[in-house]
Amino acid sequence: MRAVYLDHNATTRIDPVVVEAMLPFLGESFGNPSSHHAFGEAAFSAVRKARRQVQTLIGAANDSEIVFTSGGTESDNTALLSALAALAPRNEIIVSAVEHPAVLALCERLEAEGRAGVHRIPVDRCGRIDVAAYEHALCERTAVVSFMWANNETGTLFPVETLAEKAKAAGALFHTDAVQAAGRVPIRAEETAISMMSLSAHKIAGPKGIGALYVRSETPFYPLILGGRQERNRRGGTENVPAIVGFGEAAERAASRLESEARRMKALRDRLEQGLLGTVPGARVNGDPTARLANTCNIAFEDVDGDGLLALLAREGIACSSGSACSAGSMQPSHVLQAMAVPASHLGGAVRFSLGRDNDDSDIDHVLAVLPPLVMRLRQPAGARKVARAG
Repeated sequence: MRAVYLDHNATTRIDPVVVEAMLPFLGESFGNPSSHHAFGEAAFSAVRKARRQVQTLIGAANDSEIVFTSGGTESDNTALLSALAALAPRNEIIVSAVEHPAVLALCERLEAEGRAGVHRIPVDRCGRIDVAAYEHALCERTAVVSFMWANNETGTLFPVETLAEKAKAAGALFHTDAVQAAGRVPIRAEETAISMMSLSAHKIAGPKGIGALYVRSETPFYPLILGGRQERNRRGGTENVPAIVGFGEAAERAASRLESEARRMKALRDRLEQGLLGTVPGARVNGDPTARLANTCNIAFEDVDGDGLLALLAREGIACSSGSACSAGSMQPSHVLQAMAVPASHLGGAVRFSLGRDNDDSDIDHVLAVLPPLVMRLRQPAGARKVARAG
């Protein structure tokens, strides 16, 4: 059976070159970066190189602004909790209604415990932020604004540079979850008013379990994990050197091919969308028509069970998803699509295709050949399906 992987927003296959870069630090170069001897110094140098590689990927001013974490979720949690601690007595958070669960779940807990007030800014039918509502919510009580750079389900891009300037003018810190954006769109953190930015290696062909938080030099910061003096006292715990090295290598490779891959992904994505819209009645694309990640296609099929369609596609070797991998199995409609007011007729039939560096035209051809008949099969009444199988 032909295998087609179209779930790169969930995770990516680690680049063999990245694996090769990591291997020495799983063997002979096993030192602790905090140790003052040759073994430790080799590890320290490797971590610093990786820090500079990540710095370059996002256009930060200094490598000291990169704090390594266990991934995007830890980075998101650290950013919000740090901002609340640093800017007390300010105790309000502004987020969009379509943020990742790593942000929304923390906000729900803080709100339930009475530790923070949360403003959830709505989006329009294309997933674009309601800027007027955002401006109205900003006030002297706002501690932090957290808007994702690119939505993980639809690929819609937020104008975070402009939104960050508005937060700065109000005296608030601005955090962006750039997990899906980094390595896919150009980022020049130094030229923005962004205070903090979350990153994750496994979205850019790096290893799982490693991420980073960009913290602008002048940003007040309170660590989430306390312990030793690692990461300049901003994240306790012995550094995961092999994973950090892998993150750095993946960041460098992503930066070097960002523009060419974006062009290639857009061409594949557009052909996929046009093919499905042209062959499947009642299909609609969810997300901003223009300001969207080049690799992401969220398409909803009218009167179709999305989970059933995913299962049939999986049997054909096609791997995709219905939205965030962190929400898989929840049996609840996507909070992103609900916030976008996707019609009830389409809400349960959404499929996210997210392309990566291994995909080519033959993968798109396979999906276009396989998917339309599956949609029509699922739309048949149950009785008709039984007759068809019996025949």
